[in-house]
Amino acid sequence: MNYRHPELRRALSADYAIGLMPSTARRRFENLLLDDPTLREEVARWQESLVGLTTSLEPQPVPERLWEQIIARIEPQRLHVPEKRPFWSWMRIAAVACTLLVAVIVGVIYNRDKPDFNATLVASNQQPALTVQAFDRYLKVEPVTVARVETGRSLELWAIPADGIPVSLGVIPDDGKGRVELSESQRKLLGSQTTMAITLEPKGGSPSGKPTGPVLYKGQLASL
Repeated sequence: MNYRHPELRRALSADYAIGLMPSTARRRFENLLLDDPTLREEVARWQESLVGLTTSLEPQPVPERLWEQIIARIEPQRLHVPEKRPFWSWMRIAAVACTLLVAVIVGVIYNRDKPDFNATLVASNQQPALTVQAFDRYLKVEPVTVARVETGRSLELWAIPADGIPVSLGVIPDDGKGRVELSESQRKLLGSQTTMAITLEPKGGSPSGKPTGPVLYKGQLASL
């Protein structure tokens, strides 16, 4: 991987500042920082631009009636429960045990799902707007600071491979948070040379299959 590529350096610095890097990738990136003062300056710029997002909010008083409603819901209620036969009690215990087992298996499978690539999409002022994580069969899009989408328009996500021809990956929610399922052909477009972009299109996406609106956010996929 060419760590001298400007867009890649910006993307990696943004991921590091936001805290999206896995632990192994983070340690490798920190080793790069030791011998690269320019890269340290890039990280410092991202950290400085993000410091406003960590400002504490002023505490707001909670109305008394809301506390009363919360207490009414969490206080134990006395219910008359008819006595059940031992056989049904064992059946209930077995059902609960099976439910817990399924939950554990699903949790293990979910935690094994690791992204292959990451990208931080920035606006024209170089401020981070969204993050994109590329998994085997889908993309996970998370907003950082996404501008409000006007009525009758949609945000459309594009993959731009090395040949420079954009391919639509689909429309994402107006708030920038969502999951985009990938077809087999779309998965083949993703790599360290792929640029991700989001354009402003008519409601439902570009009618021509090609970008028609302005590019709002852009960033390059990276993998460590």
